[in-house]
Amino acid sequence: MRIYLDNCSYNRPYDDQSNMQVQLEAQSKLFIQNSIKDGKYDLVSSYTLQYEISKNPFDMRRNAIEEFIEQNAKYYVDYNREPELTAIASEIMETGVKEKDAYHVASAIFGGCEYFISTDKRLLKYTSEKIKLVTPVEFVSETEGDE
Repeated sequence: MRIYLDNCSYNRPYDDQSNMQVQLEAQSKLFIQNSIKDGKYDLVSSYTLQYEISKNPFDMRRNAIEEFIEQNAKYYVDYNREPELTAIASEIMETGVKEKDAYHVASAIFGGCEYFISTDKRLLKYTSEKIKLVTPVEFVSETEGDE
């Protein structure tokens, strides 16, 4: 199964952990990350994600996230796919989703992902028949519930 984690998911373990929801999302994200390392899920990345991560002002965080993606992404949606992504993203933006977020979702759809994982509450309101948007906690609950 192919999955896409957005920038907020990658940064969730670095957020203030005093809130229980943040803790649960951080632990779930780390569980997902370990499952990716174990080969249970195929990680999809994109030039949009790469660009956004490059803007992280914290060197240690940025480097750790970039290294994880570099070592574990099975598929990469490159800039040369921008015409296809623009078509998908334009439809998504018509629903009120911001451009950057629309390109993330478009990259995940183009990359054949079943799940788009985010902690962005506003983005998670977007629904699509092409991909399921969930929090890290929801993803773990849905995919690990039968085991």
